[in-house]
This record gives sequence, C-alpha cells and structure tokens, in this order.
Amino acid sequence: MKKLAIALAMLPTVALAETTQDHYKTVVVQNPYTVEVCTQGNGKSDFQNLLEGAIVGGAIGNNIPGEKNGGAAGAIIGGILNTERNKGTQCRTETRYEEEQKTVYSHSTVTFTHEGRSYTLRFQR
Repeated sequence: MKKLAIALAMLPTVALAETTQDHYKTVVVQNPYTVEVCTQGNGKSDFQNLLEGAIVGGAIGNNIPGEKNGGAAGAIIGGILNTERNKGTQCRTETRYEEEQKTVYSHSTVTFTHEGRSYTLRFQR
C-alpha cells in the first residue's frame, strides 16, 4: 500500500484516489484421509474367475517344454486357484478427499481520477 501511495504522489498533476477495494475468491480445499474398504470377493462371479484363471493357466501350461497336455492341466489348475484366491473378504486402503470451501484474498484495486479520466489499478497487498 505504501508503494501505491508513493506512486500516486509522484504523478505530476493532481490525482485523486476514490476507492480502494479488496477482492476475494472462493476456493475448494481437498483434505485427504484414508479408509479401509472391504468387499466380498473381487466383484466377479466364480465362473468369471474360473474362466480367467483357466485362460492364464492354459497359456502357461502350453509353454512348459516336454509336457504333454500341459495346457489342459494348466487351465484346470489355474481356474481352480484363481476362483479360490478371489473368494472371501478382500480389503484395500483408499484415499478419499473431504472438500471444504474457503474464501481467500485474491487482490485489491484502487480507482482514481487523473485529468478527468478514471483509472483502476490491481495490486497485491
């Protein structure tokens, strides 16, 4: 504010400050917090889990050198293991955000008249 007063005082002709105004804005502040979320299984049916495990197990079984019918055995084992692995309660930690609105200072303006013209200057206090 002192710099502004000095700048106005240095004008060669008379300038009259009419108004000084502070301006504010609303911002959203996000405050993080964590929660543990538990679900039954992974949200897929036993059939979906069996099918996914069978596909992966079959692909792995087909790539075992010297193993006859490795893909079929891998599909059966993979299907069973994936179905069992995804049963029961599954928990994970999630970050969530609580939002809060705050009004904070944005900037100030001073309006003055100089030689019949009105001027508005924006500044930070």
